[in-house]
Formats: sequence, C-alpha cells, structure tokens
Amino acid sequence: MIQYFENDAFDMEMNTVDVVELSNDEISANMPAKLPILPLRNMVLFPSTVIPITVGRAKSIKLIKEYKKNGNFFGVVTQKDPNVEDPTTDDLYKIGTLAKVIKTFKLPDGETTVVIQGVSRFEMLELTDTEPYLMAKAKEIDEEILDANSPELQALVSSLKEAAFNVINISNYIPNETVNALKNVTSPRFLANLIATHLPISVEEKQSILNVLPFSDMALKLIELLQKEFNLQEIKNRIQDKVRSDIDQQQKEYFLHQQLKTIQEELGGKTPDLEVQNLRERGKQKSWPTEVAEFFNKELDKLQRMNPAAADYSVVLNHVELLLDLPWNQFTVDHFDMKKAQKILERDHFGLDKVKDRILEYLAVLKLKSDMKAPILCLVGPPGVGKTSLGRSISEAIGRKYIRMSLGGVRDEATIRGHRKTYIGAMPGRIIQSIKKAGSSNPVIILDEIDKVGSDFRGDISSALLEVLDPEQNSTFSDHYLELDYDLSKVLFIATANSLSTIQPALLDRMEIIEINGYTMEEKVEIAKKYLVPKQLAEHGLKKKDLEIGADELEFVIDGFTRESGVRNLDKQIASLVRGTAKEKALGNSFNKKMLKEDVRKILGIPRFEHDRYENSTVAGVVTGLAWTAVGGDILYIESSISPGKGRLTITGNLGDVMKESASIALGYIKAHFSQWNIDPKLFDATDLHIHVPEGATPKDGPSAGITMLTSLVSSFTQRQVKSGIAMTGEITLRGKVLPVGGIKEKILAAKRAGIKTILLCKENRKDIEEINQDYIRDLEFIFVDRMEEVIQHAILPDLVENSVDFKSILEQSTTNK
Repeated sequence: MIQYFENDAFDMEMNTVDVVELSNDEISANMPAKLPILPLRNMVLFPSTVIPITVGRAKSIKLIKEYKKNGNFFGVVTQKDPNVEDPTTDDLYKIGTLAKVIKTFKLPDGETTVVIQGVSRFEMLELTDTEPYLMAKAKEIDEEILDANSPELQALVSSLKEAAFNVINISNYIPNETVNALKNVTSPRFLANLIATHLPISVEEKQSILNVLPFSDMALKLIELLQKEFNLQEIKNRIQDKVRSDIDQQQKEYFLHQQLKTIQEELGGKTPDLEVQNLRERGKQKSWPTEVAEFFNKELDKLQRMNPAAADYSVVLNHVELLLDLPWNQFTVDHFDMKKAQKILERDHFGLDKVKDRILEYLAVLKLKSDMKAPILCLVGPPGVGKTSLGRSISEAIGRKYIRMSLGGVRDEATIRGHRKTYIGAMPGRIIQSIKKAGSSNPVIILDEIDKVGSDFRGDISSALLEVLDPEQNSTFSDHYLELDYDLSKVLFIATANSLSTIQPALLDRMEIIEINGYTMEEKVEIAKKYLVPKQLAEHGLKKKDLEIGADELEFVIDGFTRESGVRNLDKQIASLVRGTAKEKALGNSFNKKMLKEDVRKILGIPRFEHDRYENSTVAGVVTGLAWTAVGGDILYIESSISPGKGRLTITGNLGDVMKESASIALGYIKAHFSQWNIDPKLFDATDLHIHVPEGATPKDGPSAGITMLTSLVSSFTQRQVKSGIAMTGEITLRGKVLPVGGIKEKILAAKRAGIKTILLCKENRKDIEEINQDYIRDLEFIFVDRMEEVIQHAILPDLVENSVDFKSILEQSTTNK
C-alpha cells in the first residue's frame, strides 16, 4: 500500500489516499460487459495516480453521482480534440484507464470537482450507448509481472529516479508532495506513472506513454523525456538568470537615477528631463536651416532616451549644445560709411596704401551688392610691418567681430576640421570654435603665419585649408565633429605670411596676394611719432609733456639700434627709453624732457649696428651692389682682382649656387664680347680671376648681383675706374640683357642710408619706383637700362685707376713661360 498526499487549489484538506494495484485476475473480474466512459479534456489519467478533475457536462455529472454511490469502476479516456462537446468513437483515444471516485466537491459556480484514482489500463473497442452517459465495449490490458530482484529492472528504476530528481532539483514547479512520494515509492510501475503524470509534456506525449505496454520501453521513454526536460530547464534557468541580472541592474540604475534626480531637485539643480526640455526650448528660438533643425531634434530625442549615467550621454549633450551655441544665420551689420572706415584705417596704420584701398574696394562693392562672397586676402611681408594688427583695424572699420588664429607650427589636420565625436576628448576644429566664439557667421578671421604650417602623419594643414579658403567650396564647410555643413562664404579671411615660397601652390592660388614692403626711414620716424611713442608713454604712466623724442633722435635709434623692415624692435627700444625716463622721474632725479642723443646712448648703450656707408674706391674691380634681406635692404661690395696665372676662376664670400652662376655668366659674356672694351683675349688664359664678396660669414645668394659682377669684371680687365656714388642691381643673361629683380624698395632705402645718390635698375623695375612715395626718393637719381652695354657706359669711366695692372708684362711673362 502506498500513501499519496494531495493538496489542490480548492482548499482541499490534506488526505491520505490508499493506492491499490490490482492483479490481472482482479481487473478481469471487475471489468463489466459495457464500461461507462468518462471523457477527459487536456488530461491523461495514469494507473495508481490520483488527479482532480472538474466535471461540467450533464452526462459526466450523472456518471460521477452514480458511481460514487456504488464504488464501481468506470473508464476514463482522453479526447483527441478538447473542443468537441459530444465525442464519438473517433474523437477518443483507444487506450484509457479504469478509475474510481475518491471524493467530490461542489463549487459556488455550480461545477463539480472530483478526485479520481486510476487503477489499470484498458482498451476501448467501440461506443455502444450515449445515454444516460457514454458506454463502450472494452477489454482489459494485462500488465506484465515484474521481477523486483532483476538487475535490469533495478537499473531502470535507479536511472528513472536519478533523472526525475535531476529535473526536480533544477525545476521549481514540482510540488513538495510529489517529491516526498517519489522518495517513498517502491513500486516500479507506480513510479513511472507518477512521473508521467507530473511531467510537463503535451497531452499527445502523455497518451503515447500510456500506450506503451512493456515497462522497460515505458521507462526508457520517460528517461529520454526527463533528460530532454532537464536540458530545457537548464537553458531556461540560464536565460532567466541573465534576464534577472539585467533587470536587477536596470532597476538599480533606475533607483539610483531617481535618487540623483531627487537630490538635484532638492539642491535646486536641473534634472536631465528639465535639461532636455530647456535645450528643446532654446532650439525653437534658433533660426537655423531645416536640415539642422531636423538633426538637432533627432539628437535631442536620442539624448532623452539615454541614461544620464551612460558614457555617451555627455558626448551627445556636448554635441547638442554646440549646435545651439553656433550662430546659424546670425550676422553682424556691416558699416558702409566709407569715410569713417578710411579714417579708422589711417588712424591705426601709417602707409599700407594697397591694403587700405583693397578693403575700401570690398566695402564699396558690398554696399552695392550685399550677397557678395568675401575675398580671401593674403598679406605678405617681413616681420613687424603690421600685417596682423591690420586685421583688427579692418574688423573695426567694417563693424565685424575679430578672431585671430595662429597657424605657426600647427601640424594636425584635426585643428582645422575637428575630430570625430566618437573619440575621447573630441572637439570641433578651430574654424568652428572661432565662429562660436565670435557669435557671428561673418567675422574677420586672421590666419596668422600661414606660411609656417606643417604636415606629418596626422594630415596636411595646407590641404585642409583648401576648402576653407575657396569661395566656391566654403559655403558647405564640413567639420568632422559638427557632422553638418556650415556656411563660411560670408567670413572675411585674411592670411598673413612672411614668404610665399613655403605656401602650397594650390592654396596660394586661392588667395589674393597683397605685398607689404618694409618701411623707409621717414616712415619709421612718422610711425614712431604718431603711434609708438604715445603708446609707450601711456603704458608706462607718463604724459606727453614728460618726454619728447625728436626726429633726429628717432633716426639715431632706428639707424644704430635696429635692423629690420618693420618697427617691432623699434617699439622695444622706445619702450626702453620711456622706462629709463620713468625710472628717473620715480627717483625724483632731474632729466631732459626733450631727449638728446646723449640720453639715448646713456639708456641704450653703444649703437649695436653700423649700416654700411658707401666708400669711394680708386681700385679697379670694386663695385657697389644692392641686396634684399629678411630685415630690409643692404648694400654689398663686389670685388674682383686679376693676377698672373692659367685662367682659373676663384669665387669666395659664402655665395650660393645662383650667385656663382651669375659670376660665370658675366665672365662668359665678357669673353664673347671682349672687343667692345678693347680687352686682349690672351688675358683670359694668362691670368687668374678672383671674385670676392665681403662679410664671408654671411650667406649670400640670388641673381640680382649679375650686373654688379659684370661691371666689376669689366673694370678689372680694363683697369678703368668705376664712377663714384653709384650702386646697381639686376640680373643678366648671356645675351647681355638686363632682367628685373625684386625687393626694389628695400634696396633703394639701403642705398639712401649709405649715402648713394645714383642707382642703376632694369627698365622693367620703373613701376616699382613709381609705387614709392616720391617724397622719400626726391634726391635720388635712377638710371634705367636694358642691356649691359648701357650699364658699362653709365658705370665705368674712361680713365684708368692709379697703379693699374701692367697687362703687357703679364702677357710677356706668360709667353716666356710657355
């Protein structure tokens, strides 16, 4: 006898049910000719097991009432289709279970719950009656007799129990009563039926187990299903654990987020939702393009869905705030008062007429045509001439915001285009940052030192600037961080450079080049009087009446303490003079309010620079040339001498290749045209020629010394004197033609400083002379030439120099040596 504990959902009290296993003879004795049939929906009753069922059909209720009283057996068969109300033979499975009523319960809704117990299996042959309930012909199914001592049976039972307990340990749907029953089961057949009853498988699979007759086959099928259920539950548990962990993490984050939100509210700060709402309100007030508005709303929706603790939250937030901070379609109003603009430019800068005229032209056209694309200007000139400060004056003159970008030494392309916002620490490029800083889409942006940008493995800045400085492309400038096109066509870009040689040709082609030459002595004096001295007095706390620096003293400072094309060092020297005066005033000492040269020497010391003064030479072969340097112009001497030898040419003075080629061209031209100057051709083989340019420690190069070298050589080979007070510059060809050269203004200023009064130039350089203020060159004489014959005619006198070389004796000695 086996005890089975049942506790259902209908508040059944705990019952002890005796489960009786009948022998085959007992089953045959209790099997009636016509067996009452109770059809079940969605359930299978196994022998020796107890299940509760709900009875609702009238026929089933009659059967239960009658057989509860007499205690006889009836057949329980499972319907194939649970939706059929009046099943026929074809609607029922053939194999069923004999059963008897254990207990009945009446429910409040009128239905009856019945606890029935299975006894043994039977086979239904056919239905015979349908009233008052279903009746059928049936035959009993003999159960095989099991040998409890059989090793095979014991192994099957042990495997079955092990598989069952594996499922129980990993599952949470097996009731405790079933677990206790399994532990106490001794009957192999009841063990199998009990497991089959509680196994969560389909009705069809349970019916297939009921149909299996040999116990071994039934046990093996159950073990297979148990193993399948174990694997399934293992996967389910793994999934549930992961889901539970994810949910726990989400709940934790949500809880912390809510706490943080509450703390922020208590502290008076903005919560993420309020922050997003504020951003949305700011976006509604922007007058930006449609595509920008759509992109902004999309990013804001993404931000609203994100957890504020997520790493990407700050990335998206920073990007959205950049979109709001940029001045989309916001422009400052240009000032079209031409006279006022001209006055501002004249106030801040002395000279620079070309630049001022170009800016006024731009304003004039902009006044007539408001949608004009801004020009791309490039100011080229030596250091200290006011290129950078000119940009600030331009922005003030036209009423625009001023931004300065220093490009010197910049190598990373991301400086211009920005980084992709997926990178840690990403930010927009300096162009977009400058636009944001200006708060206007049409500022004046100074690209300072554009000739000093570099390139390496991180990209080429010059190539990145091509899009920025192209009026046809910069209306859709693309920044990697912004991810949207930005219109730069209204920005006035002004680039500055000291030299054009290092600027990429494609970039140079996109800019309008305006050359700014160095200042003359007169210009420097005027700049010092109008700008530098008043500025330094104000910066050092002195008034105009405390110190006066005259023009002669300023010239002394410029000539003796500076060597530059601009006025940057001059400004420093004037600052030293003002500081020296301020010190005397602070100490209460007496000082000259009108500064003298002696005061300048006392404060600045001995003059550091001695500009070359012209030295009249009576020696043949010494000619004065003019040179351009980075700090302005200078004079240089070309010296040549002839000595007995074998036609060798020696060139000294730290000369570059181009300058050496000029010497070779000059000598070649003389050899080809010796008859013009009555030169004996035998001298070329009987003498050695030495050309030297003084100051050998200073590198020198360029073609502009060509006519100077040729004049020096003609003077040496003819021993004729060079005209005094004359200097020259120009390139020569083998055909004797004189070509134009650059740096004319600086060279003329150098000649004037040296006291030279006559200057020989190529005819094509006449235009450069016309651009110089005529007041500065009034006392100079310019001779414009086209060929070398004209140079010799103007530069060399017919008289021989004193102590001239005796070429006749040199030639006689050469003939004797041969």
